[in-house]
Amino acid sequence: QVQLVESGGGLVQAGGSLRLVCAASGRTLNTNVMGWFRQAPGKEREFVAAIRWGGGSTRYADSVLGRFTISRDNAKNTVDLQMNSLKLEDTAVYYCAADQAPIRAVISTSHYAYDSWGQGTQVTVSS
Repeated sequence: QVQLVESGGGLVQAGGSLRLVCAASGRTLNTNVMGWFRQAPGKEREFVAAIRWGGGSTRYADSVLGRFTISRDNAKNTVDLQMNSLKLEDTAVYYCAADQAPIRAVISTSHYAYDSWGQGTQVTVSS
């Protein structure tokens, strides 16, 4: 498995920006897709964005499309999530995840497809 550590969360006013970073270590060679999910209190974990480790194709949830950007640095084994124009409803714990299954034709948005998870980082957007 791969070990994942998130950083960069915090408190920000609505309309502001934050950049989350996920550092991967361990068996990273088997990782095909890296994703970000989030979970707000009392809600289910939901897909935010994901990127293929090779090739760099991406997929976004409709709720963040145009505001969030996912990117990866293969040399550093990191995946970033740049979050702009933050809204109150973006408040959640954000988790980094790795999909190490054989390459799928479509990037999965289901958390069941992801094998390894970080501990999460809190993002709070205030009015």
